[in-house]
Amino acid sequence: MSKQRIAELIDKKAAVFTALNDKIWEYAELRFGLKQSADALCAALEGEGFRIERGAAGMAHAFIATWGTGAPAIGILGEYDALPGLSQHAGVPEKKPVSVGGNGHGCGHSALGAGSAAAAVGIKDYLQEKGLAGTVKYYGCPAEESGSGKAYLARAGLFTGLDAALTWHPMMENSVWTMSSLANYQIFFSFKGRSAHAAAAPENGRSALDAAELMSVGVNYLREHIIQEGRIHYAYTDVGGGMPNVVQASSELLYFIRAPKPSQVQSIFERVVDIAKGAALMSGTTMSLRWDSAAANYLVNNTLGRAMHANMNALGPPAWTEDELAFARSFQATLDEGARASIPAALARYFPDADRAALEAMAAKPILDDIVPYKETDRVLPGSTDVGDVSWQVPTAQVFTACYPQGTVSHSWQLTACGKSSLVHKGLIQAAKIIAFTAADILENPSLVAATQTEYQQRLAGESYCCPIPSEVNPEE
Repeated sequence: MSKQRIAELIDKKAAVFTALNDKIWEYAELRFGLKQSADALCAALEGEGFRIERGAAGMAHAFIATWGTGAPAIGILGEYDALPGLSQHAGVPEKKPVSVGGNGHGCGHSALGAGSAAAAVGIKDYLQEKGLAGTVKYYGCPAEESGSGKAYLARAGLFTGLDAALTWHPMMENSVWTMSSLANYQIFFSFKGRSAHAAAAPENGRSALDAAELMSVGVNYLREHIIQEGRIHYAYTDVGGGMPNVVQASSELLYFIRAPKPSQVQSIFERVVDIAKGAALMSGTTMSLRWDSAAANYLVNNTLGRAMHANMNALGPPAWTEDELAFARSFQATLDEGARASIPAALARYFPDADRAALEAMAAKPILDDIVPYKETDRVLPGSTDVGDVSWQVPTAQVFTACYPQGTVSHSWQLTACGKSSLVHKGLIQAAKIIAFTAADILENPSLVAATQTEYQQRLAGESYCCPIPSEVNPEE
């Protein structure tokens, strides 16, 4: 196996995939409504000889692109959804939206989708050139930010039969993910009451806003009585109007409930539902709930992660030009004091064995070119991802590459503004090579496949995947 040849094949088509990133960045579509982004990815992959299956798991803009036949079978995960309210002109180191209130790729999923596609095409080209057997599947996964598209794909059993799933995420550091994540339910709670004149006939009214506020108070008290690792967040999505002299007939809240295990989320969720029912009883209103999404926790596979990390080390980090370093500094200058101050602490977590001088030298870099050591850990990331649902069905590994200046905050205008820069372009091609190298290891090393499967079964500990989204719930745009 020549990984140098795989790198050459990816470099040969790098311009195609950096341009694909830029195109998806401009579309900046949300949740499940990703037609243009999915069309662009499908066109690129179909042009490379992949067979395209659209409408996967009932999602119009989810798809599976397949090349090859037989075992091993590698799944490569791509995302391409943006975020609301993060519209921003590319390359401008000041907050300057293209469209006020518009969408923007503030989490780098345009690069994620394009980089994963480059990896899929790179390993396909290598197998084709060498005449080797194996199956490469690119999964077009919508709605990671909100909607949990991968959970629907997992619920439909579409990852069954894979030997491994590989993915990446553009970040501020170069590392392989070694932590679990929090399982997550996202639920809308709606209250319906009866409007009335708040002064002339308040006795005729039943305030849905009162119900929402009573629910919020009740859940605030609940926080003391859940596990330490649990998290409950909420936002009002409907306050029933803006006139105080009208009793509000409707209200709605969106709750996020998180915990390390799905069973723990379910337990907290049941108590939150009881509080919502009580709020409705106290206010004389009715309550209904509507699922937005849910995600399982992430099961780490250190066997696969170490193989991916070895490939990251073998490839080395990108080389940054002086112009790129200056570009990164111009964005660092826009960060608030807290974001800049967080850099040394983050580096100390990433590089626990580094001495003070080494940490200070790294902190002075506008964009990181060091590789975080691989360390097994029992830590749980205090966030959620639907990659977790994939990891319950197949051994999974995820690499991060430095695409943004140190200190950049995810879901920020700064991150959006960097989305078409050469920093991101280099980072996505770097990730594509690491994923393709790891796929090649799996395709040509049966003992690695066996070892990842052994660890996967140990992580399951006799459990099996149960999709946290009820069977009657379907994706909504």
